[in-house]
Amino acid sequence: MTRQLRRGELTGISDVRRALRELLRQWGGSPEQAHVAELLTSELTTNALVHTDGGAVVRARLPRGTHAQVGGRLLVEVRDFADGIPRPRREEPHAGTSGRGLLLVEAMADTWGVREHGAGKVIWFELAADAPH
Repeated sequence: MTRQLRRGELTGISDVRRALRELLRQWGGSPEQAHVAELLTSELTTNALVHTDGGAVVRARLPRGTHAQVGGRLLVEVRDFADGIPRPRREEPHAGTSGRGLLLVEAMADTWGVREHGAGKVIWFELAADAPH
């Protein structure tokens, strides 16, 4: 699954979620893991659209092969076109709910990371179908 969104195109997040749900039907993960995948994907996509100038490209995929798909690992990547590597923000007394997206990813994903990608970066996470959260 790949979706490209323009800067500020927040209405496109519902399309991303819908496409992700289609992919998750093939995955074999628990409903809780599917919910985590949707939440984290929405959070990263929203961050890319709100805090950068160039939109976002969202990709989600399962391992190749019939047997690998059921119960395999889900990989989600959100690319933006801004420089700089974000870091999870720790508790700040007056931050409200802003700035906590990477803390959610850090807490709920099995693995995650950030890598530079030409003009911009990719923030990615993986979830195993059977991982407890």
